Amino acid sequence: MTSAAGIRAELKVTGPDGCPVASVSENDTNGYALSRSMAPNENGSVTEEFVFDAEDGVAADMEQLFDYGDGSVYRFEREGGIGCPCERVEEFNCPVVDVQTRDGALFLTFHAPDIETLRDVVAALRESSGSVDVRRLLQSSSDETRDLVLVERGQLTDRQREVLETAHDMGYFDHPRRANKGEVAAELGITTSTFSEHLAMAQKKLMGAILQD
Repeated sequence: MTSAAGIRAELKVTGPDGCPVASVSENDTNGYALSRSMAPNENGSVTEEFVFDAEDGVAADMEQLFDYGDGSVYRFEREGGIGCPCERVEEFNCPVVDVQTRDGALFLTFHAPDIETLRDVVAALRESSGSVDVRRLLQSSSDETRDLVLVERGQLTDRQREVLETAHDMGYFDHPRRANKGEVAAELGITTSTFSEHLAMAQKKLMGAILQD
């Protein structure tokens, strides 16, 4: 049996268009998904059930089904195939296993088979939904579970990538260093100060992605 190498991703999607549960949570009413139909109804709509911890902002067409005391189950229908965040994720054969909503944002959890699929999912969400933050990534292996960070190279300019790649190839980041700033700058055809500026900006972007909460 081969060991599992998939990735568990937890994403925050801020301000998704046309999402009824996200609009409810803008009123300080948090919630989580309980269940939803896997296929559209005859009229093309999808039935969902959500648990909200308060009634503020709950739309009139959301039917209250059950009261837990600290939250109530609401059932509602929405149009299917509108490219909402959950549907976007599942277009890549990654079923969403958990959905929560707070402060107008959706928090989605799903499993991706590999990092390439995960990157495609994030890119699709950003194209259709705007702000997407990677909250946490976990990769399983046969003997441990590892924390991962999704660093998108598109955050760097072409020049910043060239500076990083050249510095890496020449051994600037090795210990001890195999090349100094002047040597890398000369290879790039730029001044030492320009090299330092590009390197500092690239490192700032990468560290921001790695250390984000």
